[in-house]
Amino acid sequence: MKWEDLKRSTNVEDLRSQGSGGRMNFGSGRGANLLIPIIRFLMGTNIGRIVLVIGIVAYFMGYNPLSLLDTQSQTRSNTAVSQSDDDRSAQFVAAVLGQTEEVWTKLFEQKGLTYPKPKLVLFRGSVKSGCGYADAQVGPFYCPVDQKVYLDLSFFDELAQRHNAPGDFAQAYVIAHEIGHHVQNQLGTLDKAHSAQERSSKAKGNAVQVKVELQADCYAGVWAYHTQKERAVLEEGDIEEALNAASQIGDDTLQKQSQGYVVPDAFTHGTSAQRMEWFKRGFDKGTLEACNTGV
Repeated sequence: MKWEDLKRSTNVEDLRSQGSGGRMNFGSGRGANLLIPIIRFLMGTNIGRIVLVIGIVAYFMGYNPLSLLDTQSQTRSNTAVSQSDDDRSAQFVAAVLGQTEEVWTKLFEQKGLTYPKPKLVLFRGSVKSGCGYADAQVGPFYCPVDQKVYLDLSFFDELAQRHNAPGDFAQAYVIAHEIGHHVQNQLGTLDKAHSAQERSSKAKGNAVQVKVELQADCYAGVWAYHTQKERAVLEEGDIEEALNAASQIGDDTLQKQSQGYVVPDAFTHGTSAQRMEWFKRGFDKGTLEACNTGV
């Protein structure tokens, strides 16, 4: 993708320097493994019990008391990340975000609407959003409460290495997908979907969520169509990168990798084939109308 000369968005909030000072997700395996032996040790002495109380108070004030114990590993992790590569990735994100703003502003204007530009928050480790605390394991996400997209840049490495989906346009697809949720939020689609999910069983609620996610994939394709039409930024293999990413993060593919079998009722994003199909449909047609998934 030829992005270096594209205008950067000014709607990026860079919180990377704040590290992972948010609350620890004590439900995660790593948090629990650290917590249990520490509590046992502290309960053994009066001073330890005082420290434990202070730690609990700090936790409910929004500070992660275990982050002090993780300083050494955090330092190694931060050292391993090339600052120049990291900053270049941040510039790439700003460029892609800028193009989503340009495309969606024009498409909304064609319908007599105003497109409120969302913020995109870059973070490292964990972050506090309008939808609560989240860590990097959650992956990129959109919060409709504060209308922001949250992205830990380490996800790009995970996309390439763990999911075998390298390439800058694979990364652009992920960003455009999350912006697609912002578009849905502005058009009332998310509220409609959430209302339907509240009245449904878990399996039916998941089916509604699949339609939401596939439409966001389609909107990412719409963005790619108009960006290419206006800016001619695509290079050979870019669309294949996006389609490969869509395939690699399909529910069926991820379930097979993690547990060896597929549970369709548990799908929340759609199969690999579906995700590829809807991105391609948006890219081929370039219209919102083409993205009617029935949500």
